[in-house]
Amino acid sequence: MSSLVTPPGRLRNVWGMSIGTGVVLFILGAILAFGLELDVPWLNDDFVGYLLMGAGVVVFIVGLVLVLRRRSSVERTRTVGDGGSASRVTERRSDVDPL
Repeated sequence: MSSLVTPPGRLRNVWGMSIGTGVVLFILGAILAFGLELDVPWLNDDFVGYLLMGAGVVVFIVGLVLVLRRRSSVERTRTVGDGGSASRVTERRSDVDPL
């Protein structure tokens, strides 16, 4: 059973997988466009290959942008008592993925 809360690093790994998916799509498209000669009358293999190559580039760029784009926040709380009473400092850091 999967948890509803995803660890922070896990989403980054999924976006990293989209980079690999983009590379695979590009390679399959290049093989289809330049390496194979299919004789299917209703399918233009060059067009499908170029389409896969374009999709691979788009998926690669989107994955790269999502991996490199992270939001970091720091929250600081400082409570200072009057006179000689103790002060409390709380600092919380979070690296949150934007989506």
